[in-house]
Amino acid sequence: MKPYAVTSGRKFSLKAYDSDETGEYKKTDQGKDKAKADTAKLIARLAGLQERLYANATRSLLIVLQGMDTSGKDGTIRNVMYGVNPQGCRVASFKTPSKDELAHDFLWRVHREVPPNGYIGIFNRSHYEDVLITRVHGWVSDATVKRRFNQIKEFEELLHENGTVVLKFFLHISKAEQKERLEARIADPEKRWKWNASDLEERKLWDGYVQAYEDAISATSTKHAPWHIVPANRKWYRNLVVAEHVVEALESLKLKTSPGPEGVDFSKIVIE
Repeated sequence: MKPYAVTSGRKFSLKAYDSDETGEYKKTDQGKDKAKADTAKLIARLAGLQERLYANATRSLLIVLQGMDTSGKDGTIRNVMYGVNPQGCRVASFKTPSKDELAHDFLWRVHREVPPNGYIGIFNRSHYEDVLITRVHGWVSDATVKRRFNQIKEFEELLHENGTVVLKFFLHISKAEQKERLEARIADPEKRWKWNASDLEERKLWDGYVQAYEDAISATSTKHAPWHIVPANRKWYRNLVVAEHVVEALESLKLKTSPGPEGVDFSKIVIE
């Protein structure tokens, strides 16, 4: 899975990453079934690791999900995180800033949602919207965007230094795949609630978003907060890649089973 990580400070092109890739898994029913089975094992492992994270309450994990419209941010959360205890997991979505939020710096509303020790936090879209959509639509200058790149790196370094592991995923789909998913929303009555006419207008800006993402990822992928480019045309492979990285991140913390309250000798407790 390591080739999906973007090397710190390296310029790159999304064209170099195949959104339809499935690694060692064949693009067949058998390959799909094997990937799903392996993902299920990872999710079971994730549940145990999250319990240790929650019990120790010394570290936290922040998962940042970004991608084009229909790239599968909601689906990733639903299919990868379903096994964790909701008590120790928080999801935050960042919509158009409110009047109160606009009266502060762009990171103010984001910092409030950072997971406390013991928790997994998930950003469904994030502080990166302020260097993506704002730039593509020309709402901020290039100078402001570059300044925000540095502020984002400093913000994520602050989180890292205070015990938060930062995992950033770009869910990479092709323009053709987005077309199919948008058409599916139109055709399926169960999916029409997701439809937004603005999706078509944003689709016209595809090339602008590609450039904005390439610049943002190149500028903000660091050793302590790397970006991972996740092939996301195949939902089952997307889920596998994200699950493996999340499990790997939690295992790297080497958290031990919490011993329980200090000074208690459990061998001497008798329950009548």
